[in-house]
Amino acid sequence: MNRRDFLRQSARVMVPVAGAYLISANPAIAKAIQQASVKDDSPQQGTPVYHFEGFNERVQAYIVARYYARLKGAFGEQGREVFLLATRTYAEQRGHRMAQRALADGQPLTIETYHRYGEWVPSDECRRRGEALQQRVIWDAPYYTFHVTQCPWAIQFREMGLREAGVAYCKDLDASIYRGFNPAIAYETRQTLHNADYCIQCAPGSKVSAESLACPKRQSSLRSFEYHCAHSYWTFRQVVSSVFGSKGKSISEEVLGDIRRDLGNSFAVTLTKYQNTDFNVVTNK
Repeated sequence: MNRRDFLRQSARVMVPVAGAYLISANPAIAKAIQQASVKDDSPQQGTPVYHFEGFNERVQAYIVARYYARLKGAFGEQGREVFLLATRTYAEQRGHRMAQRALADGQPLTIETYHRYGEWVPSDECRRRGEALQQRVIWDAPYYTFHVTQCPWAIQFREMGLREAGVAYCKDLDASIYRGFNPAIAYETRQTLHNADYCIQCAPGSKVSAESLACPKRQSSLRSFEYHCAHSYWTFRQVVSSVFGSKGKSISEEVLGDIRRDLGNSFAVTLTKYQNTDFNVVTNK
């Protein structure tokens, strides 16, 4: 019996909970279990698999993909359905924050306002790596379609061998952001880079001017990818824990362990600082 199995067996004897087992209440054993799990599961013995300078689009995709893999592995199709619910919850929260800022400024919740009040722009790191989002507008005034030809999220899903996670995530991500912003605006993602040459996204029936599409986003609305990654982790954790209880919390701890192993401890530590953040409302971070 190796060290990891011995420690886990010891924990099982001590703390059985609802058919699963939590880490032992003994701090020394708990710490040893965590260290053994991270060390034994890592193919590079503590060396990060991905070398990112900081939080960016690909880090967010990594977090989402690990949730998908953990949920699907533990709960099968039920886990996939919970993943979809968590994705919609996360996206609607983003749309809600955008709407709150717009209404505070006395702006109507139109598609033009939506484009101005978006919360992110490509990260400097992905720009330098040549991986930033690239899209072109197919214009048929007063309607439009976005064709996305490069996407850092898609790059990360592909490198992890988890295209199916990308398909699930992008299925109605943008439609859910719009729904959170204003459910009267219909939005569709008709195909994605996960299984086609480019994404097709459009708002059928919504009239918009070329000037509004070219208008830059409000700087005061933008949030860092550290914030967006924390939002993903904690909203997914909240939904998964709500559905699966202690087993869901264990899934989220495993994802945090994946982050520590594959990205580095500093990423995991930073995410934990957002534990008490309310992502439903506007903050100054």
